[in-house]
Amino acid sequence: MLEEPVADSAGGRDAFDAGALAEAVRRALALRERGARGLEPAPVLRLGAREERERARTAGEAWLAAGRVGALVVAGGQGTRLGHPGPKGTFPIGPVSERSLFELQAQKLRRLERRCGGRLPWIVMTSAATDAATRDFFAEHDGFGLEVRFVQQREAPSVDFSGRPLLAAPGRLATSPDGHGGVLFALDEAGLLEELAERGIRALAYHQVDNPLARMADPVLVGLLETHGAEVASKVLPKSQPDEHLGTIGLREGRLHVVEYTELAPEEAEAREPDGSLRLWAGAIGLHAFSLDFLRRVAPRADELLPFHATPKPIPCLDAEGRPVAPREPNGYKLERFVFDLLPEARAPVMVEALREDEYAPVKNAHGSESPASARRALDACARRWLAAAGWQLPPASVAIELDHAVIDGPDDAARLSVRDATAAGAFVRLGPGVPS
Repeated sequence: MLEEPVADSAGGRDAFDAGALAEAVRRALALRERGARGLEPAPVLRLGAREERERARTAGEAWLAAGRVGALVVAGGQGTRLGHPGPKGTFPIGPVSERSLFELQAQKLRRLERRCGGRLPWIVMTSAATDAATRDFFAEHDGFGLEVRFVQQREAPSVDFSGRPLLAAPGRLATSPDGHGGVLFALDEAGLLEELAERGIRALAYHQVDNPLARMADPVLVGLLETHGAEVASKVLPKSQPDEHLGTIGLREGRLHVVEYTELAPEEAEAREPDGSLRLWAGAIGLHAFSLDFLRRVAPRADELLPFHATPKPIPCLDAEGRPVAPREPNGYKLERFVFDLLPEARAPVMVEALREDEYAPVKNAHGSESPASARRALDACARRWLAAAGWQLPPASVAIELDHAVIDGPDDAARLSVRDATAAGAFVRLGPGVPS
């Protein structure tokens, strides 16, 4: 173990001596060992609860109109696994235009501002590896017409399977961003929790940059904070299969918990109800609305409430002889904090079901499922559903459709326009070659 404190590459904000690192690893391995033990199915507001959702939508739109909401994206990851030489948020995802993940999400925020009338600040969390490139990218695009603020997450050390720290170079730890749970530290250290409160912000709508279908600052999700008196509202999906790579939401001792998929034992994932349905069916998709007062309340206890988790990963490092290696199989644990570990502390939290085909198509793999190709197909399919619902004429399936979400971000937007033919809609409905299967 370490003999001296070693500061992270983000400037010493998360230094680890031997004892601190050993305790972090111990807690992380205990979480892996506990898994879903004691977890019961959690109550979820299902898709059919239309009246309750509409009440929440009205409340959320009022908050957005009053400028009480901020958007928060965690975007510290790089596009290495996608073969992209830059931050993942700069990855080209538009089915026709190849606009970036950042630009697509910015379009959605601009549409919300226009529809609701209030200013919607966008807070972007970067990492040591992505901060400069992300800032430059936003500067090149004039912030996409939005008020944009940046915060930077900390770094955390990686360890081998015995808990010993791995080295990236002689005398330098192998580190990685400290996970999406690091956003609470980043917000607090930047002074943004207090600054936003002073300007009247009451909620932060959280999303992850790799989900191009994410419904940004969804008024329904934000409004549930008001209609339920909740400190957190989160979206869930019915898992497509027991081992889908989603956190599992459930109740333990009366409090909401999320078990990361890497910590879920196969027998826990496969457990069934008498009717054959999955017992722990609700999967977390990284879409939350947090009361700002809640984040301010828990920030002083962030280190206690957001323990590190140990995720097996291939980690480039020095081998026992001091030679650099880049393993293809996991050789140790990356230590990461997960923002969903705040849920047990939240008062009156609400879980609400999302529609997968409208809200979840992550970009995590270079090929196959959850890849750029699958996300582009999902974007095309979503555009077709929205336009068809508004009575539009559509091109054949061999032609890809890409919407400008600053103009059309749902079937209601499409219905308000005088155009009813996708081939004659101009720049806000782009057409191009179909997305390969």
